Amino acid sequence: MANMDQSQPFDGIRVVEFGQYVSVPFCAQLLAEGGAEVIKVEQLTGDPTRMLRQISPLVTRTFLSRNRGKRSLPLALRDPSARPVIERLLAWADVVLMNFRPGLDLELGLDPSTLEERYPRLIAASVTAFGNEGPEATHVGMDTVVQARAGYMAANGRMVDGRPAPGEPVSVDYMCAMSLAFGVTSALLRRERTGLGGRVDTSLMQAAMTLANNQLIRSEEEDAPLHDEILQRLTTQRAANKSFAEQARTMSSARALPMVRVYLRTYDTADAPIAIACGSRTLRTKFLSVVGVEDSHLDSPDSEAQSVYYENLSAKVESVMLTRTAADWIVAFNDVGVPVAQVRFPIELFKDEQASANGMFHRLHHPDAGDFTVLSPPVRMNGEGFRSRSAPRKFATETREILRELSFEESEIDDLVDAKITHVEE
Repeated sequence: MANMDQSQPFDGIRVVEFGQYVSVPFCAQLLAEGGAEVIKVEQLTGDPTRMLRQISPLVTRTFLSRNRGKRSLPLALRDPSARPVIERLLAWADVVLMNFRPGLDLELGLDPSTLEERYPRLIAASVTAFGNEGPEATHVGMDTVVQARAGYMAANGRMVDGRPAPGEPVSVDYMCAMSLAFGVTSALLRRERTGLGGRVDTSLMQAAMTLANNQLIRSEEEDAPLHDEILQRLTTQRAANKSFAEQARTMSSARALPMVRVYLRTYDTADAPIAIACGSRTLRTKFLSVVGVEDSHLDSPDSEAQSVYYENLSAKVESVMLTRTAADWIVAFNDVGVPVAQVRFPIELFKDEQASANGMFHRLHHPDAGDFTVLSPPVRMNGEGFRSRSAPRKFATETREILRELSFEESEIDDLVDAKITHVEE
């Protein structure tokens, strides 16, 4: 197998990825950036993201964003003749990553219980939409659907044409990928101590709820009775066909009124919007001094009840903000230590001085599709613990190489190709 950098944390760790779309592929890419050897099992025609706005045959921006540093093995998973290949992959691997639709892992003999029994040192890590138990365990789901189901869409407060809308990036998928990577890392550490592998389970629903963490805590003494009242009103509103916006106004919030109205929000300036965040009294005092306004309820215990007051104060601050440019305000707030930033479009970050200074991007060369600027690994370790990986090779050109390393003879490989169990591009 490929040479490994001994300074990398996952040096010598072998990963088989049965995944598509985001959560499992991005998790596998993170492990690869930490030195793991990853074999990505794809359908015979390639991962679905290979088809999205191709730059060269089967090469897309989306595929490259989640699949760097891997080798690819096309395989007809559901064909019984693929079983010998699957068995050798499992025997080779330290970690198997899966995000099958509910029930498919059991059909393929890849359910965690079976793997735990047959391969006691193997770490079987899987992603489901809604968890393994409960009435929705068999339901399929993707990021947007789970954002809605888990309350994250409503917590974000984004509305389009009067309806709740998801954020454009698939944030739940990426949170799930990071959780899965943490789980795998933890399981590998435990295996070092016990000699045993085990199961790692994550779900998109849990990831979405984690992102909405600030909203998902309540005092059973103080909050629960209020929540019951709100839920009763919500039921009445829905029965009366009230709009979602009207329903949303019923909801309580973990965020304090003065915070969201004045101290934790975006403001228009003379040229571009900025965001400020004043989470402490000290920061709020500094913010007020820079803007030149007073908050007579800053230390008032009944500030939550001062809705009209804070509406008026926010309008006053908004008018002041319009008198100076974003750059002027950023300098002024930074001088006193108030967190502030201009609202940027993603396209602006490719030539962003701060991102460049910290190596947040790197240049990736693809032999067929050309050069790309891509994100660097999101975590750093001393000694090159995580490093950017190369672009994947052309689809199906590594098939023979991988199968040889799994001890298949050339004649056996030819038989697998002829039977359309796998695919080879010479």
